[in-house]
Formats: sequence, C-alpha cells, structure tokens
Amino acid sequence: MDIDSVGKGDGDIGSCLDPELLILPELSPLALKSNPSIADDLFDQWLSLPETGRLVKSLIDDAKAGNPINAIGNSNTAGSHTTPSMFPAASTPPLSPRSSSGSPRFSKQRSSPPLGSPLKLVTEQVREVIPQFYFKNGRPPPKELEQQFFSRIDDFFNNHPDGLRLHEFKPLTKEICKLPTFFSSVLFRKIDTDSTGIVTKNGFIKYWVDSNMLIMDTETQIFKLLKRHNCNYISQVDFKPVLQELLATHPGLEFLKGTPEFQERYAETVVYRIFYYINRAANSRLTLRELKRGNLIDAMQHVDQEEDINKVLRYFSYEHFYVIYCKFWELDTDHDFFIDKENLIRYSNHALTYRIVDRIFSQVPRKFTSKIEGKMGYEDFVYFMLSEEDKSSEPSLEYWFKCIDLDENGVLTPNEMQFFYEEQLHRMECMGQEPVLFEDILCQIVDMISPEKDDAIMLRDLKRCKLSGNVFNILFNLIKFMSFESRDPFLIRQEREDPSLTEWDRFAHREYIRLSMEEDGEDASNGSIENPGNLVG
Repeated sequence: MDIDSVGKGDGDIGSCLDPELLILPELSPLALKSNPSIADDLFDQWLSLPETGRLVKSLIDDAKAGNPINAIGNSNTAGSHTTPSMFPAASTPPLSPRSSSGSPRFSKQRSSPPLGSPLKLVTEQVREVIPQFYFKNGRPPPKELEQQFFSRIDDFFNNHPDGLRLHEFKPLTKEICKLPTFFSSVLFRKIDTDSTGIVTKNGFIKYWVDSNMLIMDTETQIFKLLKRHNCNYISQVDFKPVLQELLATHPGLEFLKGTPEFQERYAETVVYRIFYYINRAANSRLTLRELKRGNLIDAMQHVDQEEDINKVLRYFSYEHFYVIYCKFWELDTDHDFFIDKENLIRYSNHALTYRIVDRIFSQVPRKFTSKIEGKMGYEDFVYFMLSEEDKSSEPSLEYWFKCIDLDENGVLTPNEMQFFYEEQLHRMECMGQEPVLFEDILCQIVDMISPEKDDAIMLRDLKRCKLSGNVFNILFNLIKFMSFESRDPFLIRQEREDPSLTEWDRFAHREYIRLSMEEDGEDASNGSIENPGNLVG
C-alpha cells in the first residue's frame, strides 16, 4: 500500500469516516469468534484515517534513520506524529469495546494493552472451587484423629479378641468415648442391636466411627444415645436406663439398694428437676438445643467423678431429693400420693395466701400431670416447690408471673398486684403487724424493678432484676415478705459466705439439717418403708 496515497489521495474516505463511528456497541467474545471479519473491517477503517497514515509514515522514517521507534507516535519530529485525535493521549486505540467499563464513553481511565494485540479476547474468570460443606451423616473425622482412635481401639481390643461383654464395657465408655460410666449399658445396647451380649471391635467401629459419633460434641453424643429411634427429642422415660445404672453403681447411692421404692422416687425427682430447669418449652420434650444450652452434661460428668453424691448440687443430690420428698410426705396426710388445696395451704407453716393457692390449682402456671380434678401429683409438687424456694430462677419467675397475670395478657398491672396483696394486708392486721399500704408497696416494687413502664410490669422487666423474686414474696408469701422487710442478718451472711449457691441450694441445706435431726415420732414408730425419715443419706 502507498502510504503517501493513503494520506493524500483518500481524503474523501477520511472525511466521510467520523471517528465516533468507531465507537461500537458492546460485542461479546462469541460475536467476534463467529464473525472474524468484524475485526478486519475495524482495522481497515482505522488504517484509512489521515492521522493513521501520518503516524505509520513517521514510524517508517524513524526506522530508516535509525532513530528509536516510539509506538505512541512521539518521535523526534514534533507536531505531526501524534495519535489520531479520536483517542485520548498516551493511550492505545481501543478496538471494539466489549463492556461499558472499557469504553471511552464510560471510562475515565483504562489500562493500555500491548499494541501488538489490540483485539485480544478477554479470558473468562477462573471459577473458584468451593469445598464440600454439607455431609448427610456429618463431616467425616480428620485422618489424623481417625488413626489415633484406631490405634487406641486396637490396643483396647487386643486383650479381648472375641469382643466385650457388658461388665467389661465400662472402661471403653469412660476412656475411649469420654462419656460418664453410667452410660455404658445404654451405649452397649445401641451397638448390640441383635442382643448377642457381646460387642466386637468391628461392631464398635461401625457404630462409633461410621456414624460419625467420633467427631460429635458430648451433648450430641448423649442426645443420640438417649433419644428413641425416629425421635428428635428426649422424653422423661428415656433417662430411666442411665439413672438405673447410676443407682446400681454409684458409691454415694449404695445405701438405697435395699429400698427399690426410694430408688424409683429418687430417679423420678432427678428427671423432674432436669426438665424443670432445661426444658424451657415446658412440653416434656427435651431438644438438642435445650440440652446444649443447659448444664446437664457438666453435672453428669461431675457425678461420675464425685463419690459424695451430695456434692453434686445440680439435679443429683440425694439431700435435695430427701427435702422435696419429705415435704410432700408431710403434706400428703392420707398418703395417697396426691395433695389438694387444703394440704398445700399448710406448706411452710401456712406461708401462702389462699388466692395464690387457688391460682396454682386452676393450673394456670402449669397443667397438672395427676389427671385427677383438684389433686396435685408428686411431679406437680416438685415444680411448685422448686419455684417457691428459688424465685431467682427463670422457670420460677415464669411460673409466678402466670399466676399474678389474671387476664393473661403478659403484663402485671397495679390492679392485679393489689388483688393478691389485699389478703397479705388482712393477714398482717390479724397478726397485729403494722400494715403497709399498697400504695407504698407499689412504689417499692417499681423502685426495685425499674420497669419500662411504671404502670405495667412485664416478664422481661423481672428477668433483668436480681431482686424480682421479692416482688412475689411481697404479694403472697407473708413469712418471706416479713423476712425481707427485716433483712434477716443470718440469710445475708449465708449469701455472702458462698455467692455461688442458689436460693434453692441454701434452702435445701437448711431443711436437710432440720429434717435429719428432727424426731418424727409417728413415722418412726410405724417403720413404714414409705417413710423417708428412715433413709437419711
């Protein structure tokens, strides 16, 4: 091609080509691939511009003279050696912009690709490989952990090539599975589904490793062991096997072996206490979430290590069971294992008002399990007593809040509180005590709780305050109200000596000492096996 002719003779072509015509709409790589002539046409149009002719001629002249070649056109010849005016200075000409970000119309600045490949296609972005994050049966254990586990299993079963029987299984439960020893029989039966009486090495590996029990946390392991097949919760009866083994093997409960009746009552009480504190839905179905949020697993590990059962204050203390059962036995005068309103009104030397007892028997705070009209069973009494003697716990606050909330709208109003306090006021007058007007009491309650609204107390207001339990004592427990007003120095000293103890722990300790030293003449004389006074732990 004659460069001079391009620059001079084709002026009509250059004049008819408006540089803006080279700004094309966005073209995808696939369009260029299927129509390669587009690139050729664009190059021909660019080459036909007058400025392009002058640039090419300048580069040829520089090459002949031996001068260094400047691809941008800034040679030693000034003035005429510039890039076509349609492109920004110091920028290579963009050919067929493929996106708005690369177009001169939409981009203030763009990087300069090499001049030798102005039409190089943009490569597709490399896709990041996302590792698998969902496993139907749980994430498999790391190889290193699996190898360590198999090594320990090999060492353990070397002395038992034919497998382990139930009485030989406890060390494996404790040392390999890191579970409380009283779970050994439950774990054994989960593996020995055919009831052969033997757990082999392969059988244990199949259950513990292949089902990913190895990498589960302790709460999940225990949940899977206790729950029944196809259930996503633990019921009260599911605890029976582990508590039976605990009663049979724990040195602190050995004295109960001759009294199966009290073994059963102890196990029931432990289960009721567990569900009272941990089953926050109050539906007798303990979920994995509730189990993880509670402190039951720590208590189980503690009772497995501690020989003195009474040092395990959470759930398993025999002294706590003894106090609860003796209180129930004292109120159940006909010993039919049910108590009515007249029985309950005698609780703690007639401390409660008739109005609050009526609310309890209306089953507003909790439906009775006794299924007998006007009768409270042992489980119902356990829930009542735990709520009455420790009003600092959340289950207790919820229990009594429902009792005072007469219209069940989730708010305690002054009228509702006054309804219950009226009986307290009348009792104080009958006892010759100086009555405290409700207006003064209401101010004291508001100052104590600091609710969001002065004329309405909600449950969350009570849960925020450490003194909220005193509100309920003021409204329906005269003895505790008077004790709070007098600021009993003995109780204050007890709280300061060990602040880690709950109100229930301190109450149960005092009552156990009193009951163990008290001579119960009538019950001791008949020597009935049902008399808990004969079994002081």
